[in-house]
Amino acid sequence: MKPIVLALAALVAPAALAADQPAVDPARVEATVKAAFRSAPPDWQPRLIPDETLKECSATDNSPTAAQFEAIQKREAATIRYPDDGNFVGDWKKGERLAQSGYGLRFTDYPPRNPNGGNCFACHQMTRQEVSYGTIGPSLLGYGKARGTAPEALKTVYEKIYNPHATFACSLMPRFGTNKVLTVEQIKDLVALLMDPASPVNQ
Repeated sequence: MKPIVLALAALVAPAALAADQPAVDPARVEATVKAAFRSAPPDWQPRLIPDETLKECSATDNSPTAAQFEAIQKREAATIRYPDDGNFVGDWKKGERLAQSGYGLRFTDYPPRNPNGGNCFACHQMTRQEVSYGTIGPSLLGYGKARGTAPEALKTVYEKIYNPHATFACSLMPRFGTNKVLTVEQIKDLVALLMDPASPVNQ
């Protein structure tokens, strides 16, 4: 029985130690982050200040209460800007280049010399030809083939890229449109990459 007792103790001890740790002072964390990025360009520094949604998601370890979840989704949905022409689909070829580009918002990218990329392959598999891709997000192979090209399906994809927190509060996916990482036209190109039957995603 001793090995079992020891094994159980090994599992319980870290949890007990974690529970004994004092809560981290948010103000101290904020001050530490600011101190670490003193040399950040002026237009980069606002990124160090968490907004209400990020504060709630961080405070709940990305597990908000039902009420918080609903409030976050409602608040974030209000930030979505839709295309003026009502068209949610752009050029999938531009979208593919955008998905493969990790350029933008890094210290080495200041001053900006190129448009920001989406860096989608860092988290998703998007084509069968891609030999290296991230797995934080689900595979998107056949995404449009499975969902079709109905107007509502296109609108849903656009919204998920523009601000995924409007669909799933505390999503790990960046708020590309709301945080002005990508433009409306760029997001339309990514919608095309996911949904166009001719796109390599759907082959």
